[in-house]
Amino acid sequence: MTVRQQSPLHPRNRHRERYDMAALCQAHPPLGAFIIHSPAGDETVNFSDPQAVLALNQALLKYHYAIQSWPLPAGFLCPPVPGRADYIHFLADLLAQQPRRQSVHETSILDVGCGANLIYPLIGQHEYGWRFTGSEVSEPAIKAANAIIAANPGLNRKIRLRRQKNPQAIFQGIIHKGEYYHATLCNPPFHASAEMAQAGSQRKQRNLGLGVNAPLNFGGQAQELWCEGGESGFITRMIDESVSFARQCGWFTTLVSRKENLPALYARLRQAGVQEVKTVTMAQGQKQSRFIAWRF
Repeated sequence: MTVRQQSPLHPRNRHRERYDMAALCQAHPPLGAFIIHSPAGDETVNFSDPQAVLALNQALLKYHYAIQSWPLPAGFLCPPVPGRADYIHFLADLLAQQPRRQSVHETSILDVGCGANLIYPLIGQHEYGWRFTGSEVSEPAIKAANAIIAANPGLNRKIRLRRQKNPQAIFQGIIHKGEYYHATLCNPPFHASAEMAQAGSQRKQRNLGLGVNAPLNFGGQAQELWCEGGESGFITRMIDESVSFARQCGWFTTLVSRKENLPALYARLRQAGVQEVKTVTMAQGQKQSRFIAWRF
């Protein structure tokens, strides 16, 4: 089953309209230093400037999601907030279609590879009150994510972090005995090698009219950008490992950036013996993305 959305963003997405730069600057005054005017005369920021993108994200999180402090260290992935929010809202729709476990009162979500930015838990806990566990292989990313939690009172009651000590494992060592998650979510590494990640970064820099040595506006560390086997390999391992945790999770979900990976992933899911598979299609401007969901 494919769920298609006519408008660019989910109906509950707070970013369906143009950014209100005046309101964002009032919420986060440092953003004002990065405001420029488009050829049409609209206020915007220079999206090729990493500091401008960081300030915009900080303003969006403060104004819309009550995140007063988002201290993201330089070099880590600075995600586009609207698209990340779409995943959360479509996941909420998926969960609303399923009967709840009577013994579980609070929706619990596992974010596989939460990163230093912690973006999905920040949005999900604000919009739906979900409780999150974030897993991460990178010690610096865990440290940065914990700094965000510590800087915002009350987040420690909604978000906890666990270090994945085995870089080849996904759920092993993270989902503990007796735990139950209503869903998992994941933005898997895209590239299959550091060289491919570097080439991809250079293509983005050329598209932005930047030199190859310019700082990336979106950043990204090794674990955030690439892994052995790339996106397809990562998700295949996730599918295989999910079999062992079938009774501890309602829906396993993950973004799939490359639609050409879908046929092989569907075949792997059939081999795993899943009960149901869904593909949820999302759009942001001209870009289309999707996540797949499966349950046993």
